[in-house]
Amino acid sequence: MIRSLWTAATGMAAQQLNMDVIAHNLANANTTGYKRSRANFEDLMYQTITPPGAETSNDAQVLSGIQVGMGAKPTSTQKIYSQGNFAQTGNPLDVAIEGKGFFKVLRGTEEAYTRAGAFKLDPDGFLCDADGNRLQPEISIPTDAASVTIDPGGTVTAIGQTGNVLSTQTITLYDFANPTGLLNVGRNYCVPSAASGDAESGEPGSENFGTLLQGFLENSNINVVEEMVNMIIGQRAYEASSKVIKAADEMLQLANNVVR
Repeated sequence: MIRSLWTAATGMAAQQLNMDVIAHNLANANTTGYKRSRANFEDLMYQTITPPGAETSNDAQVLSGIQVGMGAKPTSTQKIYSQGNFAQTGNPLDVAIEGKGFFKVLRGTEEAYTRAGAFKLDPDGFLCDADGNRLQPEISIPTDAASVTIDPGGTVTAIGQTGNVLSTQTITLYDFANPTGLLNVGRNYCVPSAASGDAESGEPGSENFGTLLQGFLENSNINVVEEMVNMIIGQRAYEASSKVIKAADEMLQLANNVVR
């Protein structure tokens, strides 16, 4: 009886984490470049009362045995790197990645990676993100440029007032062997970890890298309806585990009353 109390408690704790993950997804439904998270779970150890295949007193074999599980626990929160929808902004410095890859920025002395391509120009004319972190390798736009074009291959061309080309530079994309192993540090940034592997660089459209789309931003890949359904499922699972605790408590109360 006591086992059922603790087993149900692990189920409630697991569903609480699941709800936390869903709440974070819904809160970032409009965050540029955000990738949804998914909570993964596994069952806990089993108490083996009779192992499968054990011999009986009649020289027969137990075909299934008796094993009682001890509940569930969360194992990871996994990022799902599916493509988000594109939103047209008309801003020539807004860039979306169509396919695989990350932009690299320099945060102080730390290199960070992001899918959010809402770039701006700092006072020195370099492309940077909303926090003022410069895109790496650095891309500079001349002050006398009349327009800027970014082609799908990442070539940034600054055009002067008379239509002459002032500068030509290329945006580099980066990817990882295991993107789900990246360490998320907030503000749309992630940094490499031992699980993600080292960053591999490449030009947009080459090898396994996506292409760039100027004047667009990538929305989050959150499906609000799907998250709401997952929330209902998690809520019902949490409720069911709480009812198990209530039922086990009532059965213990009945057992205590037997001796009275």
